[in-house]
Amino acid sequence: MSHRPQLDHVVLAVNDLAAAADDFRALGFTVTPGGEHRGRSSHNALIVFDDGAYLELKAWRAPAPDEAWWRTLDAHGDGLVDCALWPASVPAALADAHARGLHTLRGPVPGRRARPDGADVRWETARHDTPDVPFLCADLTPRALRVPEGAARQHANAATGVACVQMATHDLAQTARRHQALLGTGLSWQWAGRDGDMAGLRYRLGGADFELFGPLALADQADIAIQLIAIDASPHSAFDAARARLIGHGEGPFACRLRAAEGTPARVLDPARTHGARLVLGQARACSRYF
Repeated sequence: MSHRPQLDHVVLAVNDLAAAADDFRALGFTVTPGGEHRGRSSHNALIVFDDGAYLELKAWRAPAPDEAWWRTLDAHGDGLVDCALWPASVPAALADAHARGLHTLRGPVPGRRARPDGADVRWETARHDTPDVPFLCADLTPRALRVPEGAARQHANAATGVACVQMATHDLAQTARRHQALLGTGLSWQWAGRDGDMAGLRYRLGGADFELFGPLALADQADIAIQLIAIDASPHSAFDAARARLIGHGEGPFACRLRAAEGTPARVLDPARTHGARLVLGQARACSRYF
């Protein structure tokens, strides 16, 4: 893999893991049981794609007030709570981010899961103090133990990957600087539109786009210190969804577009089945075209 981190997975917190797995299977996804997190009350299931990224469905068998994702689930119900990037090394990526001034990224923190087949899966993470920045996650055991290969990546609905993640933030310029500090120089920032006091910025990381939406004062545009390239603007619905996320849940991911086999028309997946996640499956010219 390249030195720069790539999208690893997107986390969807749910109250009932079995029900969520059944609903995603009904949408045409192959859902793989993940197992039990050691030392915690959580368990998960995975929807893994050909591009190596995946959706994590995560639930808790008992309250976990020390865990931010559980607190969000408890306060707001099912929905997207976070996303992870996969670096070559968490300690190295953490040191680089600290050197660029991102001292609010903390780790490494070990993680461990017992798969249903008894395999022991281990990884480590680094997490930001606020959910407007993805966390880092890298494997200590072979990646294929954590991210299944083969038939687990084949889906009846033709899904092949995660094309875009949309995130809401209370301060777009500050969040853009944090992403730049996390990932280093060379990101190609693009406009994703403006609507009232809200603006959107987009950058590409490997095969996935990240779109950030939040308030952006005119004075802050130059302060980002990145060349902004004008491209297709996001529709008003994307800004409305970002506002709703900030009001209802606070900062963090609020929507994803999933890549599908060529010729698959884009469609919004049934929100009654996606457990609070705004998901589009299929081809679209721009990430937010259908949000």
